[in-house]
Amino acid sequence: MGIFHNVSPDIAVDIGTNNTRIYVKDKGIVVNEASVVVARGGDARSIMAIGDSSEELIGRSAGDVRVIHPLRDGVIVDYEMAQIMIHYFVSKAIGSGRVLRRPRVVVTIPGEVSKVERRAVINAMQSIGARQIFVVEQAFAAALGTGLPVYEPQGNLVVDIGGGTTEVALVSMGGIVLSHSIRVAGNKIDEAIAGFLKKQHAIMVTERVAEQIKLDIADIRPEIAPEHMAVVRGRDIATGMPMTVDVNMKKVSESVHEPVREIMDAIRWVLGRIPPELAADILQGGIYMTGGTAALPGLDAMIATEFGVPVSVARDAGECTTLGAGYMADHFDMLGGANLIGK
Repeated sequence: MGIFHNVSPDIAVDIGTNNTRIYVKDKGIVVNEASVVVARGGDARSIMAIGDSSEELIGRSAGDVRVIHPLRDGVIVDYEMAQIMIHYFVSKAIGSGRVLRRPRVVVTIPGEVSKVERRAVINAMQSIGARQIFVVEQAFAAALGTGLPVYEPQGNLVVDIGGGTTEVALVSMGGIVLSHSIRVAGNKIDEAIAGFLKKQHAIMVTERVAEQIKLDIADIRPEIAPEHMAVVRGRDIATGMPMTVDVNMKKVSESVHEPVREIMDAIRWVLGRIPPELAADILQGGIYMTGGTAALPGLDAMIATEFGVPVSVARDAGECTTLGAGYMADHFDMLGGANLIGK
């Protein structure tokens, strides 16, 4: 017995640090859930919840219940739990049934991963019964999902800022000409906010609260951010008791300076190495931002000011990578080359 119908649709699997999305050919994105597994004692045989259904258990269960994030900084760090999680999501996307024909899968990976990290993703796809696997870099898929002319002899610069990684890539003629990947993105910004609250207000907050504070930032540029206060609830570091503090959001904007600066440095690295024949395309077309953190208020303006090029935040920025991989799944018969695994 297996998880696939006799005619399995081609699918795209975008395994993110924070969210996993499954695209089914001719249907679009049918699964978009948190990349989380909750298990009692961390035992794979004692899974309590996977994905969005884990939310109600986080922080509300007994001490032996573990919240497991199978990916960190864009790569698989717990292979067994990643396999279980992906199997669950794919089954949810295309149903269950007898294995007569296995699916073809387009799967995304960060731009700079080790052979071991790449192999872990491929093995995870094989474990769910994939007949053929096409591996695509997230930045290329994001550019394609944005609607950029990636197959034309034209330079397109994409900055894809997700939860675990930031991918900066120059895309042209159906491939990546130049790229740089760093393991600094939305989660590091959340950590910077949590660290600021711990240091300045002696309050400990959950990942979810830190993320919500990030979303409430009016502008990440301290010189632009207005003076306003926000109520933050957490736990007193000294006593462990619940506490509430008033936080100056302008100070919060200042606290994310370091991870934002690392993202800026990654963009600078790529811009400084663009071939002259494609530089004019970037000056004219500008930079396209994708990923769940792309819409951070003021980030696009900061990049435009820093580098003197137009910056656009893509529509549905958080889903561009999945949509690009999905476009490739829709046209799987046209894929080939070294990134195609299986027959």
